[in-house]
Amino acid sequence: MKGRPLPSPGLLRRADALARAAFPAGATAVLLVLATMPVGLPGAVPAIGLPCIFFWSVFRPAALPPPVVFGLGLLQDLLTAAPIGSGVLVLLLVHGLATHWRRFLARQSFLAVWLAYCGFAAGAAGLDWALHAVLGWQLPPVPPGLHQVALSAGLYPSIAFLLTRAHEAMRRAESAS
Repeated sequence: MKGRPLPSPGLLRRADALARAAFPAGATAVLLVLATMPVGLPGAVPAIGLPCIFFWSVFRPAALPPPVVFGLGLLQDLLTAAPIGSGVLVLLLVHGLATHWRRFLARQSFLAVWLAYCGFAAGAAGLDWALHAVLGWQLPPVPPGLHQVALSAGLYPSIAFLLTRAHEAMRRAESAS
């Protein structure tokens, strides 16, 4: 009816909306922590964090505002014992660039997005290498950076598959509300 206020959302609806809003950051944080498990994959933490930040920045940018990306980058630095701020800067830069290019990337095929991600991963590894060189006052070895790019690019399809399913479920739930 016209003029009649909408009923206030119930506790369950508010909890559901809060869970959907917190899912991207929470899932990324859980995956970062799980990636620290000793499974023999060096560089797994950045190789898990970067695709999550890229995916959510392209397909649901409001879910990961810059302060949340900052916190996730800080968590990554702490988990990997990297110089504090290097992962933060890399993830914030990837987030900013992916958010800037999201209108173009969101309309592309999976293969095009994956290739764009591979470019982002290479740029992120190069920036991380340069930051470690500047902060450590010595040139770090190049092969670990190349390994990280290959691992991150190889993990992106499976991570994107899972995050796409979660994103679609959240969109369906939002449209049903």
